[in-house]
Amino acid sequence: MPLTIQHIIDELCGTVPPIANTVDILMAGQPDVEVRGIAVSFMPTYEVVEQAIASGANLLITHEPLSYSHRHEPALVEDDPVFRKKQQLIEDSGIAIFRYHDYCHRKQPDIIMTGLLAALNWESNLAEMLPIAAIVELPSMNVTEIAAYVKQQLGMPFLRLTGNPAALCKRVGILVGYRGGASTAIPFMREHALDLLVVGEGPEWETPEYIRDAAFQGQAKALLTLGHAESEEPGMRALSEELKQLHSELPVEFIPIQPIFQIL
Repeated sequence: MPLTIQHIIDELCGTVPPIANTVDILMAGQPDVEVRGIAVSFMPTYEVVEQAIASGANLLITHEPLSYSHRHEPALVEDDPVFRKKQQLIEDSGIAIFRYHDYCHRKQPDIIMTGLLAALNWESNLAEMLPIAAIVELPSMNVTEIAAYVKQQLGMPFLRLTGNPAALCKRVGILVGYRGGASTAIPFMREHALDLLVVGEGPEWETPEYIRDAAFQGQAKALLTLGHAESEEPGMRALSEELKQLHSELPVEFIPIQPIFQIL
């Protein structure tokens, strides 16, 4: 029996109970097509789609959507020339694109979180894994030293620091993706007596301002903001390795993306 795109989707989503109103959909392509090759990436950028097609894959699995909004909003891209060209590329190639987001994060442990921990080589430092966060305990280091280490491990040209760079940190909380907002990050830091938060992103006027006040008051609190993709891409790379193990008969390729911002 041929391995179809729907089979891969069912395999990915079958590890957790059904999620109502999920964003995890087949954004392009047909579910009954036989899979010839798989590409995995964080974001289905035009460049990534081109590379996936060139690799010979006919299924691209991404964490984020095609249309620049969390929940597809037709009015946003209707008759838009940039999106139309992207759609044309996809239609001409026949590639299928599946978004693996909600089921990915709902899986326990969350592969996006464990992928980042592995990339940072902090698996042995894990003190507690929570449904949407992780806590690691490190040898006492200051924020500048931790920032340099994180940049090196993730191959990042830069990250953003809030708080006292010289503050010594031992208990570090990690929140991937868009979990760096105040409603999640501040109680997490307070309730678990954390010295440092490492987050993907969140509103700049929320958690960073809390950290600024805490640091000004003399508290040893700090925040490292990696960026959304930088915090979640390692998890998608880990997913590609899982798929290679599950389907050794298929070519599976991970396609990294370039940093979205440049520092001028």
